[in-house]
Amino acid sequence: QVQLVESGGGLVQAGGSLRLSCAASGMIFSINTMAWYRQTPGKQRELVAAVTSGGITNYADSVKGRFAVSRDNTKNMIDLQMNSLKPEDTAVYYCNYRGSLLNYWGQGTQVTVSS
Repeated sequence: QVQLVESGGGLVQAGGSLRLSCAASGMIFSINTMAWYRQTPGKQRELVAAVTSGGITNYADSVKGRFAVSRDNTKNMIDLQMNSLKPEDTAVYYCNYRGSLLNYWGQGTQVTVSS
């Protein structure tokens, strides 16, 4: 089992910044991918940014140049720095862990960007 605890969501004006953090605990495999997804009502959950344990990153086109994902393997933590936020970034953001065919989700944290 892997537990994921997210923090850092909130309300921000357009153009502002927020930083999300996610801490993983439990049975962490050394080779894994951690990621941030987001979801709005009536839409599918979509990948925002991912980073492998080796440091390879992947971003959704909509956030490239504005968001930056990072991780600390010693602490099993992943952060998402979100800059130049837009109203369309409003969503519930979920932390995700994938390792050894296992897939876990955090409880989600709300990000609201006002125009």
